[in-house]
Amino acid sequence: MIATTGIDESSLHYRGWRVVLACFLMAFFMFGFGLYGQSVYLAELQRAHGWSGTLVSAASTFSFLLSSVLVIFTDDLLERIGLRSLILCGLTALGASTVLLALMQTPWQLYLAYALMSVGWTGMGTVVIATVLNSWFERRRGLALSLAFNGATCGGIILVPLLLLLTGSIGFRSAMLTATLAMMVLLLPVVVTFIGWPVRMSPASDGGRTAGGAAAPGHSRKALLANAAFWTMVLPIAMALLAQVGFIIHQVTFLEPLVGRSAAGLAVTIMAAMAVVGRLSLGLFVDRLDPRLACAASMTSQAAALFVLLQSTSPTVLLACCAVYGFSIGNMITFPPLIIQREIGSTAFAAAMGLGTSISGIVSAFGPGIIGLVRSFTGNYSTALALCVVLDLVAAGIVLWRPKKSVARISAS
Repeated sequence: MIATTGIDESSLHYRGWRVVLACFLMAFFMFGFGLYGQSVYLAELQRAHGWSGTLVSAASTFSFLLSSVLVIFTDDLLERIGLRSLILCGLTALGASTVLLALMQTPWQLYLAYALMSVGWTGMGTVVIATVLNSWFERRRGLALSLAFNGATCGGIILVPLLLLLTGSIGFRSAMLTATLAMMVLLLPVVVTFIGWPVRMSPASDGGRTAGGAAAPGHSRKALLANAAFWTMVLPIAMALLAQVGFIIHQVTFLEPLVGRSAAGLAVTIMAAMAVVGRLSLGLFVDRLDPRLACAASMTSQAAALFVLLQSTSPTVLLACCAVYGFSIGNMITFPPLIIQREIGSTAFAAAMGLGTSISGIVSAFGPGIIGLVRSFTGNYSTALALCVVLDLVAAGIVLWRPKKSVARISAS
């Protein structure tokens, strides 16, 4: 049972909105350093140490795959060490990772830094954010998730250019140390002050069982794997993210011959900005929508945008397609927690989020490689992007399918 029943979640005085602010900042720094910032590290580490792009890229792949494995155990960690302690461990690991990136001298330190970054994802990533907000909100859950996850996009829009600006003026090492210090100064007091479970959930302790979904993790995961509702959510999200990540990574390479480098860069900026607009727009209405229908509509809109993208060479049309595509980008991580809460329930929420995020993370990690491989075989992007269109449409069809029997919520007993 959600602890927020009978509470005015629309009031600005409701403590849950301060938790949203904390989650926004967590997403800002985690995605800024842990995802978007990796493009900066790739360039700067090659320049500073003469390391090959393959070496640094392999470390990124290692980090993403390790994160996808560790996130499965989020519910176990919530039960054993508690919410605030898990987040502080994640923050410490992320800070250690970015400091090590600034000071490293040998390749093994690179892999250690990226392993620490994976621990950061476990403590501050989408599963923890979704779990804590699920406990604070019931009627405004969709809006809360949308606002918090916008921190992820803002991390790419703000933190990466800031790192580049600081690197140009004071050097990469000083830039990373300065940004890490700023993260600790901003985020540490916010987490300590605002993060926690709602009082009415009355856990025995912050490390004990909570209604946020940390109970009976092993049983929950086993039951989830036999739950049709879980798979009809996870598989389409994984397919859509595979197509999405593949397109994002290859977007500039695809557009540059058609519209030029500057316009291709503008397309990326427009797409990122529209991701923010899309999250905010969805957040205003999603609590009154069927999340499966809204998810299918988002996947279909991305398929339509890619289809038109393949048919045109007009710069205006291409930029418009990128804008339409970007509108749904951020929402692909907003829909799963909404579907899980509605169909699987709070008891197994963290287990379902952890397992689902792991599966979709591993699958989507192959997106750039698959798109690149198809392009190499065919000599152009037409077939590769057509594959993304098909993946989106099939995913939209699967997410609309519901088991005939009513969904049995996972028991914690």
